[in-house]
Amino acid sequence: MGGGSEPLDTKHGQWLGGWGNLGSQTQKGIVTYAISANRQRPLAGTANAAVFNTYRRCKAQFLYVVPPVAFAYLLLSWATEKNEFYNSKEGRTISPEASDEATQGGSVRG
Repeated sequence: MGGGSEPLDTKHGQWLGGWGNLGSQTQKGIVTYAISANRQRPLAGTANAAVFNTYRRCKAQFLYVVPPVAFAYLLLSWATEKNEFYNSKEGRTISPEASDEATQGGSVRG
């Protein structure tokens, strides 16, 4: 286990060679070219993964986003409808307090 000249195969006592040449003959005249998978298809599966990942994330956030937005929309539509009624001719005749409140911008009471 010391230096490079000790036998690696202690059973047979033969030195197998350094790294990259462990007991085999050196090959000559063979040239091998390779390109990494990231260079061949750097965006392989990106569109497919993006669709499913986006769906998964939206599904996970659905209950955090939709109920408050729906509540806010319903509240806003109710307030708009009530305001339009108070500012109409019919609304002013039915509820004089509401018409005063709508025109003054505040509460008439207190």
